Amino acid sequence: MKSKVTLFWFRRDLRLEDNVGLQQALQSGFPVLPLFIFDTDILHQLEDKKDRRVDYIHQALSLMNDALKAHGSAISFFHDSPSVVFEALCEQYDVQAVYCNRDYEPTAIQRDTLAFNFFKTKEIPFKAFKDQVIFDKSSIVKADGKPYTVYTPYARRWKENLQPSDLKAAEPDFTQLLPLSFVEIPTLESLGFEKTAIRFSKPTLDLGKIADYDKHRDFPAMEKTTELGIALRFGTISVRKCVTFAQQHNQTWLSELIWREFFMQILYHFPQVVQQSFKVKYDAIVWRNDEADFQRWCDGNTGYPIVDAGMRQLNTTGFMHNRVRMIVASFLCKHLLIDWRWGEAYFAAKLDDYDLSANNGNWQWAAGSGCDAAPYFRVFNPTLQTVKFDKDLAYVRKWVPELDTFDYPQPMVEHAYARERALATYGRALKAE
Repeated sequence: MKSKVTLFWFRRDLRLEDNVGLQQALQSGFPVLPLFIFDTDILHQLEDKKDRRVDYIHQALSLMNDALKAHGSAISFFHDSPSVVFEALCEQYDVQAVYCNRDYEPTAIQRDTLAFNFFKTKEIPFKAFKDQVIFDKSSIVKADGKPYTVYTPYARRWKENLQPSDLKAAEPDFTQLLPLSFVEIPTLESLGFEKTAIRFSKPTLDLGKIADYDKHRDFPAMEKTTELGIALRFGTISVRKCVTFAQQHNQTWLSELIWREFFMQILYHFPQVVQQSFKVKYDAIVWRNDEADFQRWCDGNTGYPIVDAGMRQLNTTGFMHNRVRMIVASFLCKHLLIDWRWGEAYFAAKLDDYDLSANNGNWQWAAGSGCDAAPYFRVFNPTLQTVKFDKDLAYVRKWVPELDTFDYPQPMVEHAYARERALATYGRALKAE
């Protein structure tokens, strides 16, 4: 006789505490088999085999697996496509139900639809829960039922709808886990990847940073941002915990957490933004798309120190300060007239905290093509941004040590000329406005 089990599928929720889907699975009435799939459909797309994100996931899962050992269980790890894994699990077990937490990216929705349909043929319920956001799908919509496309009214309605129950932690009962012999996580090498410099530690909420977040967040040399993007991306920290803390200590950080959900619901309702401009008329812009210019931007050799510092920080660490992200994105789209999709793809490959909805939303904001975007005639002046946010050049000098030498290049384009060229190019494309 096969053992009757409930499956819990970890994805963007790599923690044991305050995990809605896991809590629900453990209340299903059947022993729960926790599983994680190193999805070959995703991993095969990653060209860099020293991908810090894969290493981060691997380390987080290893610690979770060690923690489950104390409960006489373990995570079952697989390295394959989900369809193959689920076929095998249905052969091995009498699967009663499958639980997971929802994901809102278009490819994830396609993956989960395939899984739902597969289990439906076997009359096995596939249940997905809201966990990585406070409000999902159409929870926050306008009076006519349509999604918000401007942040401020969305945020106002988000705050109006927030109830204490939305922030209640979901605490799992680990006595309901399926007893399993402990097996170590597969090595990174067996998955086709290599160790990196990233070191996972359990994310914490730093009151010293968050209490003064609004005062210091725009100054890259101060390193006063939370740097919790990667933790929220992979669910190693609960968004409910973050929102509760933000409510208590800093409204500006709460606004950033709401921005995250705003962009996620934009992607959910308008999945076409992955490939096209939210404001479709912006796809008429005739980009220069000069490959040599793009490479200089990627390498941090534009001759604009704040731009180069940001790109070098990204290339070296997998992180870039948020204020600098806006500056380098504006520079690529406006100064160099290179399609925002090129920059978005580069960030997708390099950012440890890469999240499709936020990355896409912010790049389109910088390009002027997105919902609630900066107007196209707003062109950041990198020099003035440096004076305002890094006047002592502490951040710049950290990443551009050759700044005052002949080794540092001259600016690749003059700001006033680039601005006028951008306005003219945008203006021609949008002349129907």
